[in-house]
Amino acid sequence: MKQGNIVNSERYISTLRKLSVRFKRVRPTKDAILYHDNTRLHTSLQTEEAMHKMNFVALQSNSPDLAPSDFYLPSTLKENLRGNHYESDEDVEAAVRHWFRQKCVDFFNDGMRQLVRRWQLCVDRDRDYVEK
Repeated sequence: MKQGNIVNSERYISTLRKLSVRFKRVRPTKDAILYHDNTRLHTSLQTEEAMHKMNFVALQSNSPDLAPSDFYLPSTLKENLRGNHYESDEDVEAAVRHWFRQKCVDFFNDGMRQLVRRWQLCVDRDRDYVEK
C-alpha cells in the first residue's frame, strides 16, 4: 500500500473538517450523527476530541445490523459466487466487480433505505442490536 493511501486519525479528522463545513452550509439547523464502528481510527482520542469540537455525535456500534456489508450484501453475493471455482484472488475480485456492475441503481438505493431504517431502530433502542 502506498503511504499516501493510509488513513490515520489526522487524515480522518481532515475529512471530518471538510464534512463539517459542508454540513453547516447545507443543513445548518440539523444535528449530525456519524456512524462509527470501534476501529482505532474512529475511537482515537484525537478523533473524539475533534468530533466534540465540531459538534458531531458518533453512533458507535459493532452491530452487524448497521453494516450494509453484513446485512445486505453477503447473502446475495455469496449466492452468486457459490459453486464457482476461482484460480486466484484476482479471479474472485473480478467476479465480485462483475456482480456489482450488473446491479441496477435500485439495488443500491434499497440498501441505503434499509440502512436508514435499521439505523433509526438502533437509535430508538439506545444503540442496541436491531435483530435480537
